[in-house]
Amino acid sequence: MPSKAIFITVGATASFDALIQAVLQSTFLHTLARMGYSELFIQYGQGGKELFNRLLEEAQEHGPYGIAVEAFEFTQNMMQSMRVAKAERGREEGVVLCHAGTGSVLDAIRIGVPVIVVPNPTLLDNHQVEFAEVMADMGYVVHGHLNNLEQALQDSEALRKKNKEWPPVNSGIHRKAKGLEGVIDEEMGYLD
Repeated sequence: MPSKAIFITVGATASFDALIQAVLQSTFLHTLARMGYSELFIQYGQGGKELFNRLLEEAQEHGPYGIAVEAFEFTQNMMQSMRVAKAERGREEGVVLCHAGTGSVLDAIRIGVPVIVVPNPTLLDNHQVEFAEVMADMGYVVHGHLNNLEQALQDSEALRKKNKEWPPVNSGIHRKAKGLEGVIDEEMGYLD
């Protein structure tokens, strides 16, 4: 049976301990296993190794989940690392779950798998919520919430189906996108 991977990133500049805690909860891990995920890749961020190790140990006490877990602090080529969620090298297509940083979200969209965006509520003015809402309203991502990642994972399956439709909504004679939406559509190759 092919493996299926989820890639999780908290970003490079701000810690997001709550996201690491949420994805290592037994309910989320059970949902992953039930949905056929067998690999979990976590970028836990600067200073997050100790928290990650402690939470993983606690999670394993409630397992087994049948999910291989790999983790790292940071990489200069995050988009390349996210590619583990692609349907390549014997893998089924997975998902990227990331904080609502613009760079991470745009990198995730570029690789062409469903993206779940979870805002970090501890940041100044909670600006990531607005970005996540706009991207979800435009249909590029699922706006996930820390207290219900299981639902976001299920919603990503509807996004996966939508992303496979051809031709894309904003292609050819249907072209209607302007502003940020137009830029993203062009980047993704939706526009002629």
